[in-house]
This record gives sequence, C-alpha cells and structure tokens, in this order.
Amino acid sequence: MYAAYFGLKENPFSLSPDARYLFLSEQHRDALNCLIYGIKEKKGFVLISGDIGAGKTTICRSLINLLDDSVETALIFNTAISDLELLETVLNEYGIDFKGESKTKKSYIDALNDFLLKNFTAGKTAVLLIDEAQNLSHGVLEQIRMLSNLETETEKLIQIILIGQPELNNTLMLPALRQLNERITVRYELKPLSPPEVREYIQYRLTVAQGPGSLKFTSGAFNLIYNLTEGIPRRINALCDRSLLIAYTKNTSKISRRIVNLAAHDIGIDYFQKTLNNGKKIWLRLTT
Repeated sequence: MYAAYFGLKENPFSLSPDARYLFLSEQHRDALNCLIYGIKEKKGFVLISGDIGAGKTTICRSLINLLDDSVETALIFNTAISDLELLETVLNEYGIDFKGESKTKKSYIDALNDFLLKNFTAGKTAVLLIDEAQNLSHGVLEQIRMLSNLETETEKLIQIILIGQPELNNTLMLPALRQLNERITVRYELKPLSPPEVREYIQYRLTVAQGPGSLKFTSGAFNLIYNLTEGIPRRINALCDRSLLIAYTKNTSKISRRIVNLAAHDIGIDYFQKTLNNGKKIWLRLTT
C-alpha cells in the first residue's frame, strides 16, 4: 500500500519468512554455520533455539536455499502430529512412493531405510528439518531419536535438525528424553538483536526492498524501536510496518519517535522495559 509512496519496490517489513530478507547478524551467521557444519560433518542432530520471532524459520528457509542437489531435504512445520503421522510425513516430504500393504511403524521405517541407503550409495546426504519442535510430544521426540539409528557402519544416514523455542531445551532435559538430549552435539541459541543491529536490520530490509527511497528514520525512532521490540526481528517488522503506514497517511517520509509511538499504540505495544544504572529493570508506559 505504502511501498510506491516511499520509492520501494515491495513491503520491506512483511512477517513472512522470506530468505532474501535474512539479516546476517553475527549470531545469525553463526547459527547458519552451525547448521551447515552439522550437515557436512554428519553429526546426526543439530538444535537451533530462540524466542518467538527471533528468525529461526527464516534461517531454516535460507539453509534450504543454500544446499545443493547433493542434499535431499524434508521439512516438517506441522508438529501437532503422532509418531505414526511423523513417519508418514517424512516419507511424503522425501517423495518416497510407499506401497506397503500395512501402514505400520515398521513398514514406514523399512521404506525410509531403503530410501536412505540408496541415497547414501548415490553419494547424497539426507536432511530432516523440524520447525516448531517445542510442540512435539515426548513420544514423537523418542521416535525421532530412533530415526537416528538408521546408519551404516561409519556414519548416520539422516541428519536431523530441530528448530524450536527455548522451552524445547527444558523438555529435552527430562529424564525420559535423556538419550535424545545426549545425541545432540551441535546447539545454538539465537539471542535478540543489539541496538546497533536493530538499526542495521531495518536499513538492510529497506535495501532489499530496493530502498530506502525517501524514507528516513531518526535516531530517536531507532532507539524507541529497540526498546519496544527488545531486538526481536518479528516485532521490529510489525512495528516498522505500522510506522510506515502511519507516515504514509500523514504524508511524511520521516519516521520519528512520535510516529513509532503512535504505531506502538496501534498494535498494542504500550510498555517497554528499561534498565536503571543500579541494574534494576522497570516497565515504562508509552504516552501519546
């Protein structure tokens, strides 16, 4: 709606996980490198965790775009499934033509094992990516562990990447999942962006959208955006998107602290946290 007004080719702050808009902060680059390392070195399991909106799914999509034809990938993003549904979904994602008479765990695993062995013989790597893994039941997580038993004498036939919110780490610490937790040797936790990175993040997205055109964010606007979003990319997108819409309706190209303030009220961000000199944190309410 406002893109043409600001001289942009498209909306720079869409909430969709578009790999083109992945801002490689130092930690996002490290997370991506951890994924690539885990796959190349056949580590079996890799875990990427982070808060809602931290950029986990975008990293996942970017990874898929980076992998070449020597890697067969399967992506699962609906994790409210049973262990049998998990196996069926894995087969579908790999394009395995299952002709078994009975839909049992054994028949599914046998079909997957045959596929993985042929894939290995062809010199290819199989990667299973599971997004929103914090929603997986204990039974499904145990089934995922069992999949890692599919191996040759020298290496794993399938590399499994778990991507989820921080509570996934707590779940894996439970005694019942100890065997799975101990198999995860490559881990990375995404943290929020720093104040300088928030500024760079916004400017990067404007550049990808072939801007910044006539847009100008003031220093006060950048600071308030960081305070209100706590450096979480998805929150930054939502706040910036509404800020640009308000600026458009007011016929201005300057995104000021006042504009961001109005946008925050529109989307329901009325408070932000501030750390005092003594280290104590307090919540402050925005005023219009």
